[in-house]
Amino acid sequence: MRSLTKLIAFCALTVLAFSGCQAVKPYQTQQLKDEAMQTNASALEKLEGEAETYREGASGGMGGKTGGGCGCN
Repeated sequence: MRSLTKLIAFCALTVLAFSGCQAVKPYQTQQLKDEAMQTNASALEKLEGEAETYREGASGGMGGKTGGGCGCN
């Protein structure tokens, strides 16, 4: 009886795991490739973060040397 319950639970989880997958048509990929849909930081956000790091004097951009905050590490 326990093995039947485990089998049913396994099958249910498998169905749930694969139900989120869907094929994307070629004309739909344009929307998915839009910059607003990306999860990583944009180039502008990276530049702003680097400028803030220099301004605050915490560390050089991209993990460089620590300095006085003037940006001339």
